[in-house]
Amino acid sequence: MSIWFLLFAAAAAIYAAKRQKMRSVASAHAGTLPATRSEQRGDEGEAIVHSELLTALSWLCGEDFYLHPGALLLNHAPGTDFPTAEVDHLAVTPFGIFVVETKNWTGRIEPEPTSQSVVRIGIDGHREMRRSPLQQNRSKVAFLRAILPANWPVEGIAAFSHQHTDLSAALPLSLMRASDLRQWLRGRKSWHASRGGMPINVRQAKRAILAVSETAADAIDRHRSKLRENPKKPTDFA
Repeated sequence: MSIWFLLFAAAAAIYAAKRQKMRSVASAHAGTLPATRSEQRGDEGEAIVHSELLTALSWLCGEDFYLHPGALLLNHAPGTDFPTAEVDHLAVTPFGIFVVETKNWTGRIEPEPTSQSVVRIGIDGHREMRRSPLQQNRSKVAFLRAILPANWPVEGIAAFSHQHTDLSAALPLSLMRASDLRQWLRGRKSWHASRGGMPINVRQAKRAILAVSETAADAIDRHRSKLRENPKKPTDFA
């Protein structure tokens, strides 16, 4: 077993433990509902993807990047019934800003005829249609593009964290396994350089995004509780 695997496993475990502790404390103070099993599994998947992103960005950018520590709420519609949109991971680099959706699904994932959905095939052969993670990111990406300089590329991608996920080769490249993030981001950095793109000012971009975000300690739990209590929630910004 390599030292890198051990370090990665330790980082993922620490992230998940801290995330669970923060959520428990925040829920207790705010009186929000405890996390569901689905949300707990999602947090486990997000811990894996966060560690992969941290490793990849450190390799590619040194210290010149920003990876938000956990999920981030974009305050896209102040004063409305659903003012915030949850982003699983936000990565700001000199070569792009990436909105990353994590899916901790198992089984085989295949494309649908349209980009709106994908098909998940379980180990028992059962097929079910699910909303594409890229579609879930669409409005969040559009919101960031609208508030940031036009020459700063903003992209939505999705990473599947479970080891028992099999992705069809026909899926878009922006749907990938967590372990593929390192090489995918390397490709984006190379593509940005080949086009002569100007480096993004990471600090400036971070400030601009956090200025339109909700960062209170209990914000994520309040957001998720509200969505659970309102099943007819808007889907673009869930």
